[in-house]
Amino acid sequence: MRKPNTSTAAPATPTVQVIERMFSLLEILAAREEAVSLKEISEKSGLHPSTAHRILNDLATGRFVDRPAAGSYRLGMRLLELGNLVKARLSVRDAALIPMRELHKLTQQPVNLSMRQGDEIVYVERAFSERSGMQVVRAIGGRAPLHLTSVGKLFLAFDDPQRLRAYATRTGLSGQTRNSITQLSVLERELSKARQYGIARDNEELELGVRCMAAGIYDDQNKLVAGLSISAPADRLDESWLPKLQATANEISASLGYNPASFK
Repeated sequence: MRKPNTSTAAPATPTVQVIERMFSLLEILAAREEAVSLKEISEKSGLHPSTAHRILNDLATGRFVDRPAAGSYRLGMRLLELGNLVKARLSVRDAALIPMRELHKLTQQPVNLSMRQGDEIVYVERAFSERSGMQVVRAIGGRAPLHLTSVGKLFLAFDDPQRLRAYATRTGLSGQTRNSITQLSVLERELSKARQYGIARDNEELELGVRCMAAGIYDDQNKLVAGLSISAPADRLDESWLPKLQATANEISASLGYNPASFK
């Protein structure tokens, strides 16, 4: 995990007292689905009722808080509007770039960010160097069939059986190397492992001499939006990289708003 720059790190608490109190009140409202009474808010925040009332009224003016009934409060629609703006502006590529570079420093092998487009995955970003000892064949913007790539298998693993069969029919599960999976029954077993472990692999199925491992990147709706993979010469892929790959994918997912505890 990257260490924060202590010279620019934010303080643990706001330096302006009223802002600290405002944050506290919003957190109290966020913890409850229903409206909360002023009395309860005052008790939980430790603020005098008149102080809590004054801050809540100011928040209501800005639509950050609603008053469904006299003496009760809940989070307001302005927070939803701002949240939607943040979500719309989040870029998977922007969120992934620095963590990808850190993972590349650790492995010294290409780290790829890929997304699904139809029956293919598209490489949208890559962190690599000439020291990896491996020629980078798939450039940014390059495409590859889902069933021949580690990231593509992650996406197929989340398709229902009918969609998977339709994919197999459309593509014919054509192969590119002697290791390519070209039979649906074999692919189904491979995808079952991907669902079980949250990791998928490419065992020289797209290019001979190249193996990959991939972990998924999820958004705030628990949707698989991208995959992070490490590519390496077949004899250099190190299983010890797997925990760091998963941790990096989780870090990127968290920056997109993913919270696994919300989907248990």
